[in-house]
Amino acid sequence: MEQRKNLRYHVQFRSSFSSVGMVGGEGSLMDLSVRGCRIESPTDVQPGASLRVGIEAIEHEPPIQIQHAVVRWIRMGQFGLEFETMAPEEWVRLQHTVKQIEMEPYKRDKQDAERSESS
Repeated sequence: MEQRKNLRYHVQFRSSFSSVGMVGGEGSLMDLSVRGCRIESPTDVQPGASLRVGIEAIEHEPPIQIQHAVVRWIRMGQFGLEFETMAPEEWVRLQHTVKQIEMEPYKRDKQDAERSESS
């Protein structure tokens, strides 16, 4: 069994995907890392398919664009993608988004502690 190199974080973002003349659809992005994601969608995709993906991670900002992602697995209305190619500025946006998700529990713990001290 292959070990993941990057942690995936549970999220719920809207996403869209397409391939040249083959498939297009939308789905709910469920897990995210800097190297891939899991999407739940009624659209049929095949392992090995190359997709262009848009990730709507931050409200009122354009989707993060992944130029080339490969479908690695499919299972009951879900599929896993490995990100292969994206523009440098999109890579920075993706890294920033994942870092924010990673820090979220620590921010909440700190806010809770600050509220407790001020009570």
